[in-house]
Amino acid sequence: MRGLPLRLAQLAVFAAIMVTWYVMTEPELIPNFYFDNPNQAAFFFGQPIKVFAVIWEWFAGGSIYKHLGITLFETMMAFGIGTIAGLGMGLWLALSPTASAVLDPYIKALNSMPRVILAPIFAVWFGLGVWSKVALGVTLVFFIVFFNVYQGVREVSPTLIANARMLGADKRNLLRHVYLPSATSWVFSSLHTSVGLAFVGAVVGEYLGSAAGVGYLILQAEGLFDVNTVFAGILVLTAFALVLDGVVTRVERRLMRWQPTAGETEKL
Repeated sequence: MRGLPLRLAQLAVFAAIMVTWYVMTEPELIPNFYFDNPNQAAFFFGQPIKVFAVIWEWFAGGSIYKHLGITLFETMMAFGIGTIAGLGMGLWLALSPTASAVLDPYIKALNSMPRVILAPIFAVWFGLGVWSKVALGVTLVFFIVFFNVYQGVREVSPTLIANARMLGADKRNLLRHVYLPSATSWVFSSLHTSVGLAFVGAVVGEYLGSAAGVGYLILQAEGLFDVNTVFAGILVLTAFALVLDGVVTRVERRLMRWQPTAGETEKL
């Protein structure tokens, strides 16, 4: 399924979710089967009409733009820095067996460390501004990209490398024409996950200490038990995460034109 039928199916699923949400949280619209008070469902899960009213008020009044801009800046910086660092480190260690063996236990130890506990340390190092949130996001993005690049380069066929060397390829040619194309598909696979993790780093950092950002708005709403505003913030973040993921998909399609699709592979 592609094109318009796919989009219609996706919109139908979204509409079904919204209708279910509305029906389940509208007091006395259906028989109460879980909560004692019919208003409790709306208190715990919000109401879609009120949630979208909050979103409309944010964008129509302009109050969201400052907070959204800060969160997006933190996310994009974390995404960019983490991707570049993970790509460079992954290529280096994949092509340097000695360095990989020496640093392997340290990388595994850092990867196993819960990232959230680093947030207070980054706040001390970089302050409560945007850079402490960027640093936290980088730690989330870096390892996803690093391990995918490392694995992608390591899985290059030795026969392919030997054939390229027989044709006169030096280290630079191998890197450009063999290792990088092999790692590219792994990189883009990791980037789709990294977009969401970059948002997580920004929002978690804003939770732990900030004066602006969408995470800050959500935290303030939680303190007031305003579940509709909480869900409004979640939906806004989700929408922009999907937009960034769509940008990654478009870049991937342009850079991966050389790779045959599944249908073309089957024909061959």
